[in-house]
Amino acid sequence: MAQVPVVVKRAGRQLLDMFGRGVRKRDIERPFAAPRMDGGRPVVSSVPAAGMTPLRLARIHRAAAEGDPLAFFELAEDIEERDLHYLGIISTRKRSVAQLPITVTSPSDAADHKRHTEFLQSWVDDGVLRASLFDMMDAVGKGISFLEIDFQYRSGHLLPREFIYRPQRWFTFDDKDGETPLMRDGAHGVELPDHKFVVHRHAAKSGLTIRSGLTRVASWAWMFKSFTANDWATFCQNYGMPIRLGRFGTNATEEQKDILRRAVYDVAGDCAAIVPQGMEIEFAEVGGKGTSTELYERRCDWLDRQMSKAVLGQTTTTDAISGGHAVSREHRQVQEDIERADAMALTATINKQVVPNLIAFNFGPQQVYPKLHIGRPDEVPLAEFADAFAKVASHGATVPAAWLRGRLGAPAPEGDEEIVGGRQEEQPADGAASVRDLSMFAGLRDHHNRSAVPVDRQMARLSRDAAGALGGLQADIRKELMLAKDLEDAANRISKLDLNTDELAIAMSRALALAHMAGQASVVDELEERS
Repeated sequence: MAQVPVVVKRAGRQLLDMFGRGVRKRDIERPFAAPRMDGGRPVVSSVPAAGMTPLRLARIHRAAAEGDPLAFFELAEDIEERDLHYLGIISTRKRSVAQLPITVTSPSDAADHKRHTEFLQSWVDDGVLRASLFDMMDAVGKGISFLEIDFQYRSGHLLPREFIYRPQRWFTFDDKDGETPLMRDGAHGVELPDHKFVVHRHAAKSGLTIRSGLTRVASWAWMFKSFTANDWATFCQNYGMPIRLGRFGTNATEEQKDILRRAVYDVAGDCAAIVPQGMEIEFAEVGGKGTSTELYERRCDWLDRQMSKAVLGQTTTTDAISGGHAVSREHRQVQEDIERADAMALTATINKQVVPNLIAFNFGPQQVYPKLHIGRPDEVPLAEFADAFAKVASHGATVPAAWLRGRLGAPAPEGDEEIVGGRQEEQPADGAASVRDLSMFAGLRDHHNRSAVPVDRQMARLSRDAAGALGGLQADIRKELMLAKDLEDAANRISKLDLNTDELAIAMSRALALAHMAGQASVVDELEERS
């Protein structure tokens, strides 16, 4: 991390937080919510998803809404470990934000504010914050996430060196308002210190935090899909292997029957039976086994798509569904809208709970603090930007080269570095006609009729005719000039060219070129007369 000169202001021996209150060093440096095997913060949790029924799931949701979210938080962890599709889409939602750019802006151009901004930017560049965004986004499924801040002194600076993920099942809510988070300890829980936690709330719907997580909705689809998957597995087991049927004689003893029973069952699976010789068992098969198999798969896929809609807002990025490029672009825009909203929610949490104290601990309380922003810049694509800038630049618009390079992501060349591109050399100034220019007018000079319309009228005609020629190539214009008999003929030929009428800048340059050419022709006439 880049070293920024800083004076840590203290009230006596205490640090000052963003409100000017004294903070004891030991309170922010020691762990507050470490795991304990003998208390309410065990490392290992139960598995409420095993044997789930609609009645049990409804009870878990009701208990969470009434102030006991432990079973719900454990179920949310369990679902992510059991359902591959849900794990994939919820992880996609988290990672799409965790890899976004992070920028810092200063509240003003004051020297102190710039110093605070540089200090915050240097900490962001260390990657501590970026490494925590994925865990912070765990609130998408559960409604809330808890990260304990590990403050440490490094080179005279008090900084968060790690954001430690704490499972939601270690916390509960105050039963008075249903919103204030408490750490599970004792009968009623313990309030969280002001400076030790980043508590991120990520509401998928309005209302109580415990009811705003996506897992609450997705748990129903997960449960119904688990029923279908179990039935599908049983179907495959029964119809995927032959049925074993063992027959015993009428004089077989019980011991012999037991041996036969073990034999048919030990071959594979439970779809087996033993019967006496002469007894028949009819196996009635359900018609259309293939159709039955497709039914299980279609139901599981349908439930997966409902999860995708709830978590990602669309299904194209997770399921191969026909619809064309336009549909894919529409769904991608939906995903970008969700990504932008997630980034804004994270930005608000960090600017409120992390940035002010980070600056206050090292510089003292401030009236305003630098702002941190997570998200992609709201800029047009480079191709559209380059095309638009080329048009306005031809009308005289200018911008600093440093800004343009930054927008394009191109560094400025240094020293004697080899460069590519650059402005082309301009044509010789008026009155400095080159040999090539004179030779271009050689044919025109030979056929020029001095009794033709005066040059000033020809120039007016050229200006009118060239007004509609907004594109074209110099080679095409030169070809028509070489074939022209006089200036009026040249103007007529050029006005008939099929040029691009959308490029105003090119049309203006061509009109100026024609005026320059006409002036050179007049110079040729004057030279001939003198000679």
